[in-house]
Amino acid sequence: MGENAVSTKSNPPRRKFLAGAALGTGVAAGFPMIARAQQPITLRWQSTWPAKDIFHEYALDYAKKVNEMSGGRLRIDVLPAGAVVRAFDLIDAVAKGTLDGGHGVSAYWYGKNSAFSLFGTGPAVGMDANNFLAWMAYGGGQALYDELVQNVLNLDVVGFVYGPMPTQPLGWFKKPVQNAAQLKGLKYRTVGLSIDVFKAMGASVNALPGGEIVPAMDRGLLDAAEFNNASSDRLLGFPDVSKVCMLQSYHQPAEAFEILFNRKRYDALPADMKSILKTASEAASADMSWKAIHRYSQDYIEMREKQGVRFFKTPDDVLRAQMGAWSTVVNEKRKENPFFAKVLDSQMAWARRTVTWSMDTMVDPRIAYNHWFGQKAAGPAKS
Repeated sequence: MGENAVSTKSNPPRRKFLAGAALGTGVAAGFPMIARAQQPITLRWQSTWPAKDIFHEYALDYAKKVNEMSGGRLRIDVLPAGAVVRAFDLIDAVAKGTLDGGHGVSAYWYGKNSAFSLFGTGPAVGMDANNFLAWMAYGGGQALYDELVQNVLNLDVVGFVYGPMPTQPLGWFKKPVQNAAQLKGLKYRTVGLSIDVFKAMGASVNALPGGEIVPAMDRGLLDAAEFNNASSDRLLGFPDVSKVCMLQSYHQPAEAFEILFNRKRYDALPADMKSILKTASEAASADMSWKAIHRYSQDYIEMREKQGVRFFKTPDDVLRAQMGAWSTVVNEKRKENPFFAKVLDSQMAWARRTVTWSMDTMVDPRIAYNHWFGQKAAGPAKS
C-alpha cells in the first residue's frame, strides 16, 4: 500500500464511528439522555452550643467549607445544642450513630476520662492554643487522641481538634476579685480539668453547658462563672447578670474545638471526602482564629463602652494560686490515670522546646503598642 492509502479494516466506516460517539456522549437514536444528578451524602450534625452563640457559627462555618469543597457531593447539616441530645451527651450520640457528627470541646467528655481534658483545657505549661494545635499535628497529639478515643474508651468516633481559642477570662463576678481567698466557697461554673483547679482553690464548682450559665446566675444558683470570650459572653447575656469581668487567667489558657464523626459513617466515605473533612478543619481553624480577633475585639469594646461592663486584670495573687492548684491536680491525675500521664509527658516535652523558642523569639507587643497608642489605651483596671 502507498502512503496515502486508507485501510477499511483499521478505520471503521464514518457512520459507525459517529454512532458510537453519539452513544458515548449520551445521544442515541436522536434523543438526548438525561444525566441524573448524584444525590449528596448528608451528615446530620449537632453542636454543643446555643444557636445564638458565635461557637455555633463556627460549626456552621466548618460545615459550609465542607459543603463547598466537596462540590455539593457531601453536605453537613448542623443543629444547635438540644435539638437531638443535650450538649454533654453529644459524644455518646455520635458514637451510637444517633448523630453522624458534631462540634464541641474535649473538656465536655472529662467525666469519661480525665485525659480528655488535655485535648482541650490542659494545664498551663506555657503553650497558647496555636502551639497546642501544633503539638496535635506534629508532636504526636493526634495519635494519642486516637488512642484515647478508640482504644482506651472504645468509642466509635473519629475526631479532629481545631480552632485555637485565646486565653479565657477568669470570669464574671458580683465584685472585683482582689485575692485568691475570695474564691473560697464561691459557687462557680467551669468545665474539664479546670473543675479540679478551682476546687483545689476552695470554690464550689458546677459544670454547666453554655446555654444554662446565665439563667443559673440570674437565679442565684451561681455566684460567678466563666465561659470563653467577649463575643460568646455578650451573646449569651452575661452583661445582663454581671457588670464585672476579670481578664487573664491560667485555668484555660490554650483551648481548642473538637469535630466528631461516627466512625462507621466516616469509614464508609470515599477517600477524597475524608480528605476534605480533614482539610476543611485546617482551613476553618485559620479562618476561625482571624474571625475571633475581629469579633471579640468589637464586643469587648461594646461591652465596656455601651453596656457598662468593668474589666479588671486578675491579680497576680490569684494567678500564682492557680499554678499551685495546677501542680496539685496534675500530680493527683498522674497517679490515678496512666494515660493522663502519658499524654501530659508528651505535651510537657513539646512545651519545653517550643515555648523556649517562642519566648526567646517573639517580641513583646506592648512597647510598640504604647509607642503608637499609649495615650489612648484603656486596658483592664487593676482590682
